[in-house]
Amino acid sequence: MKVERERRYALLLAAKDSEYVKKVYGGYFNVFVAAFGEEGERWDLFRVVDGEFPETSELQDYDGFVVSGSPYDAYGNDHWIIKLCFLLQTLDAMEKKVLGICFGHQVLCRALGGKVGKACTGWDIGLRKVNIVNDLSPFSFLDDLDEIPAALSIIECHQDEVWEVPLGAQVIAFSDKTGVEMFTIGGHVLGIQGHPEYTNDILSNLIDRLLNNNSIELGFAENARFGLQKAEPDRKCWEKICRNFLKDRSIIKLNL
Repeated sequence: MKVERERRYALLLAAKDSEYVKKVYGGYFNVFVAAFGEEGERWDLFRVVDGEFPETSELQDYDGFVVSGSPYDAYGNDHWIIKLCFLLQTLDAMEKKVLGICFGHQVLCRALGGKVGKACTGWDIGLRKVNIVNDLSPFSFLDDLDEIPAALSIIECHQDEVWEVPLGAQVIAFSDKTGVEMFTIGGHVLGIQGHPEYTNDILSNLIDRLLNNNSIELGFAENARFGLQKAEPDRKCWEKICRNFLKDRSIIKLNL
């Protein structure tokens, strides 16, 4: 009888745990594993923001990697960001599954030859309707497009964006605020500008912190909070998309 090998994934955490997330969820690692993990898998945590990286010899043992969001600029030249870029180039050459979220989406783009920078329209915080491109290439992991809604709501919190995707990348989602909400390369790289893993309470706390450190103005914060009260993100749908990508399931079926 054939015994399946335990699937192994790594979270490359590019942000420090907030006090709120530590208190309520036990840290961002638990938030990501709850959103993307499944029973029988092993998930490891590498706090890349603190200089913790997997050994090169270990990379082959992983089925996939997730790069988190971060308050840092993906186009910055901090030592750990440069080291992360080199790691992502190595994973791309190995054709390992890499899912980038927010900052992770942007730093993936930078590492693989694209361009990122400040969003010309400023902060995007709150719920955003993301439009899925309807003429995807047949090799895409989203090839069962008829079963995917034309648009999905996702929580956003960013003031940087992808300006230009790497050579060979395919833009697979956009919004009225951001031109590159999702991109993929060869079926093994997926970038998502929004936060599939966020809950409304996590964003609400983040809005409070951004307001308290004068990153955003009161009126902007109140509008973002109001939007959260009116609607919910399509979290289950986004989680399924991310899980199917990481688990290498070629066809996504969503029953909404």
